[in-house]
Amino acid sequence: MEKWNLMAVVVLLGLTVRWTVSLNSYSGAGKPPMFGDYEAQRHWQEITFNLPVKQCAKFINPDWIALHSSRGYESQSHKLFMRTTVLIADLLIYIPAVILYCCCLKEISTKKKIANVLCILLYPGLILIDYGHFQYNSVSLGFALWGVLGVSCDWDLLGSLAFCLAINYKQMELYHSLPFFCFLLGKCFKKGLKGEGFVLLIKLSCTVVASFILCWLPFFTEREQTLQVLRRLFPVDRGLFEDKVANIWCSFSIFLKIKDILPRHIQIIISFCFTLLSLLPACIKLTLQPSPRGFRFTLVSCALSFFLFSFQVHEKSILLVSLPVCLVLSEIPFMSTWFLLVSTFSMLPLLLKDELLIPSVVTTMAFFIACATSFSIFEKTSEEELQLKSFSISVRKYLPCFTFLPRIIQYLFLISVITMALLTLITVTLEPPQKLPDLFSVLICFLSCLNFLFFLVYFNIIIMWDSKNGRNQKKTN
Repeated sequence: MEKWNLMAVVVLLGLTVRWTVSLNSYSGAGKPPMFGDYEAQRHWQEITFNLPVKQCAKFINPDWIALHSSRGYESQSHKLFMRTTVLIADLLIYIPAVILYCCCLKEISTKKKIANVLCILLYPGLILIDYGHFQYNSVSLGFALWGVLGVSCDWDLLGSLAFCLAINYKQMELYHSLPFFCFLLGKCFKKGLKGEGFVLLIKLSCTVVASFILCWLPFFTEREQTLQVLRRLFPVDRGLFEDKVANIWCSFSIFLKIKDILPRHIQIIISFCFTLLSLLPACIKLTLQPSPRGFRFTLVSCALSFFLFSFQVHEKSILLVSLPVCLVLSEIPFMSTWFLLVSTFSMLPLLLKDELLIPSVVTTMAFFIACATSFSIFEKTSEEELQLKSFSISVRKYLPCFTFLPRIIQYLFLISVITMALLTLITVTLEPPQKLPDLFSVLICFLSCLNFLFFLVYFNIIIMWDSKNGRNQKKTN
């Protein structure tokens, strides 16, 4: 009983933080003609009802979704309605998945499980984007987390169904698609493609096809409507990257304007090749050695590869990397906390544009304090705690003096945090030079990108040198 009372307090705290952030301004409020993501979400309701697919709640207030005339509609009642729908989505989909995931964690105490729930629910990036900037990322991320739970617990069909719902809700869930595919395919190989594995493969294929047909059925009524949806799902006309995003292409454009020099089809080919090459080793290993632990870390690696190298990336897409990092928070608390801090910092230009400075600072500090006290992160920096022991032993065969890696990582953490704090202070207190109006935003993106490249190498080292997969697989299952 005490356990569940404590869990209820944690969830209530998470909801309170969310609702408090939602009381602030939102993306594009009172800023015509573009407005922002709040207007984008309202506009989808408008066209969904008024155009062929009619499934919105017009009976609440028809003025909210009147075709054309509701452009830029703003009212307190509508803001309350929209904010409430985000909170309800969290309560129904995301938060239950987080609680169940943490309760299923092995080899940690009940208090640690509750602390894990607290830290994940306090992650500032998702709170600030969904409740401040205004989006519904918790829906797709929640379904993806249900999918992770399903396939990790051998409920493969339910897990596949949940992930299909995630990817059909938001196409950016493609970031997680390859690890799901490789993990399930690896399971089929392991069971044997001439027996149980083949049966499982057929069942999975039928589940995926049926899920997609059901989700797309309303859009199959007209050919042009189907093509319109596809064009919106993959907006290649919007360019290699959008705004200031902390990936390779935006950072590299500081030195060489790739978008202006290379034709668009060449940009697509280059980004595809870099993305594929960076995620291939982890995916191959997961297929050959499927395990829940390997699956979690491959989710991180693949999502980060997509964010850094793929075509048409938004700054908010870092949330797709942050979710699987949250899932390994109890395994590598120091590195996970560091990554989640950087991911929030990388969205600073967007958050400042939406006047979310104070909520950003408060939620980030709350998250950092929760992680530092719950997991004692500064005590978890040994080779073993950083999951780098196998790698270090391999290196020491050729370089016996290689014992300083944990110390280097600690120094890099300090440099990273101090630099982020200073750059945040400079950005909010100083005006950039007139000739370089985007200077601070570019510096934030470049610094974040360097951090993310370091994390990509780190997570791939864990995956490729992981000796626990084979040893602990039976135990985990």
